[in-house]
Amino acid sequence: MSHVARIKKAGKTFEISIDSDKALLYKEGSATLSEALHSENIFSDVKKGQIASTDELESAFETSDPLVIADIILRKGEVQVSSDQRAKEREQFMKKLVHTISTLAVDPTTGLPHPATRIQAAFEAGKIHPDYNKSLDDQLDSIISKLRPHIPLKIESKKVTAIIPGTHAGKCYSVVQKQKMVKETWNNDGSWTVTLDIPAGLVPEFIDSLNKVTSGDVNIEIS
Repeated sequence: MSHVARIKKAGKTFEISIDSDKALLYKEGSATLSEALHSENIFSDVKKGQIASTDELESAFETSDPLVIADIILRKGEVQVSSDQRAKEREQFMKKLVHTISTLAVDPTTGLPHPATRIQAAFEAGKIHPDYNKSLDDQLDSIISKLRPHIPLKIESKKVTAIIPGTHAGKCYSVVQKQKMVKETWNNDGSWTVTLDIPAGLVPEFIDSLNKVTSGDVNIEIS
């Protein structure tokens, strides 16, 4: 279905013509940019067919590359969708939000994660609604603060030390960089020792990722 996505920058409006279904999938990482776009043109007004000038694009985005700009508009701009699509997008956002809270926070009395249903009930009890125009990361701390009067939450982290053979270090970098690094050392045998501060709920996933990349050729200690 043809719709418009737009963003305001440098005092001007920039628009792109999109397939709204594919655009939502693109934002989720399930479709390509070319699938989401009906045209690679960047418009000042889609309905009138007015294409933005190169100077306007350079001034607002510091690039005139239409694909780079289209990506910015889709990720940070306003995407026009139907009411059904908007409801679906909000439902998916809430599921991701609840899953993230369940993963990062635990019940301080038991040290275990809260089930999703309990977290959802706390949202309802506190009449807490996320801002769907903001990213999850930008509002996660404030949402957890609002939830605490309705459900006990504690963000618990673990220190994880991994000794990675030099032959696997390059491949493991993308896994390691997603976490907060506390310390790293290159050892005489060429291995890489990293100590990371990781939310407790993410530790099993992190270990699985390292084991997959190294085929189990990694030593891991948790404290």
